[in-house]
This record gives sequence, structure tokens and C-alpha cells, in this order.
Amino acid sequence: MRVKSITDDTIETAARPITVRIREACRLTGMGRSKLYMLIAEGHIEVVKVGSMTLIPFRSLEKFLGVDAR
Repeated sequence: MRVKSITDDTIETAARPITVRIREACRLTGMGRSKLYMLIAEGHIEVVKVGSMTLIPFRSLEKFLGVDAR
């Protein structure tokens, strides 16, 4: 019987958030807020507005950074 490790695709996918807020996106990417907002304004990173809250789809960050999202 094979025990799943923390690196298995199913566990990694389950742990990945669907969206992150601006502060978390800055922390994850190492970018400052101004740079992140500039990239959003230029259309390089997608956003979803929920009321006054700005959410960034995690897949959009991965796509921008060239990370293989699997």
C-alpha cells in the first residue's frame, strides 16, 4: 500500500488557495504593492473584485511567474 506524501499532486492542489488578497500576493511573490498594482493595471495579472475586496486568482500569479501549475 502506497502512502501519499506531501509532494503528491492531489495534496499540493488541495493546499493551493483559489485566490489570494493583495497583501498575500505581495508576500508570495516578493513584489511590492505598487509593482503588483502596476502589473494588474497593465493586464498582466487578473483580479476579481468582491465589493471593495481585491482578490487575485492563484493561477494568474502562477501564469505570470511562469510556474508550472500542473
